[in-house]
Amino acid sequence: MRLLVLGRGKTGALVAEVAKERGHDVRVLGGAENPGGAALTPEALAGVDAVIDFTTPQAVIPNIIGAMQAGKPMVVGTTGWYDKLATVRELVRESNGSLLYAPNFSVSVNLFFEAARAAALALQHGYAAHIVERHHAQKKDAPSGTAARIQQVVKEASGKELEITSIREGDVIGTHVLLFDSPNDTMMFTHDAKSRRGFAEGAVIGAEWIAGKRGFFEFKDVLAPSPGQPK
Repeated sequence: MRLLVLGRGKTGALVAEVAKERGHDVRVLGGAENPGGAALTPEALAGVDAVIDFTTPQAVIPNIIGAMQAGKPMVVGTTGWYDKLATVRELVRESNGSLLYAPNFSVSVNLFFEAARAAALALQHGYAAHIVERHHAQKKDAPSGTAARIQQVVKEASGKELEITSIREGDVIGTHVLLFDSPNDTMMFTHDAKSRRGFAEGAVIGAEWIAGKRGFFEFKDVLAPSPGQPK
């Protein structure tokens, strides 16, 4: 595949590296080369099979618009834009396009979401719960998209919205803790990213998966069992 990676940050650079390791032809554009999505014209994207975005909340919407207008599948790992999710969903539908997004492209984090959904039952049995997330000091959004997704999952399962504590310090890659507490015991779920490679691999797998598809997808759709596989 011929992939265009948007973003020259740590994760974007790793996405490009992983994609090359998986045999793909990769081009990378930084923000200075693509102000306001200006570089994403149909002509410039003519030879591209998929676009992968790890930029900023301010840059991602123009990038999505450019990719949809050019008819190119897009994988979005950028967070901090989910207040515009409904608008983007409609744009993808109107464009008959394809977009895959996730607050976190780590396979284990997406399994964490399912564990959180099951554990939310504790809130009906006298438990209190809280979410804590820690990231590097340069992270643009707070709370993290992953923490917000955990909060959403628990609310969907229990009807209760948990408080999130966000910590920004050092070069922490990403730690998320979901804590349930009662007078009798404590239950804690923790995901601690050792490196950004899990995010990068998931994003490239997503780009491979979305080829030839039309629609608005989440990473859980990529992880769903194929027909004939056990669930």
